[in-house]
Amino acid sequence: QLELVESGGGSVQPGGSLRLSCAASGFTLDYFTVNWFRQAPGKEREGVSCLTDRSGIVDYADSVKGRFTISRDNAKNTMYLQMNSLKPEDTAIYYCAVSSQCSRTVSSVTYWGQGTQVIVSS
Repeated sequence: QLELVESGGGSVQPGGSLRLSCAASGFTLDYFTVNWFRQAPGKEREGVSCLTDRSGIVDYADSVKGRFTISRDNAKNTMYLQMNSLKPEDTAIYYCAVSSQCSRTVSSVTYWGQGTQVIVSS
């Protein structure tokens, strides 16, 4: 069974940090672009970041540049999102996903994770 399982979400105060993980099973992340998306209440799902495999191309939404870092460990079949200097507006459900290109668009996604909640509040 093909599956992406996120972990690491939770509640944190503004300025804090969280590290999200996403483990793939039933397939290998090799040759896929890895992605993180998020969806806040009442808003559309948006692409946060993407990272290709062989070429190492990385892209971030302007709202998270300098604060979030995407990474991958193909040996562990896992992707990560390190989130620092968190703001209340980062509150959302975060989804990992894989695609064939780094475009941060919903339409490009091949597989989705189930999502993990991140709440940034004092």
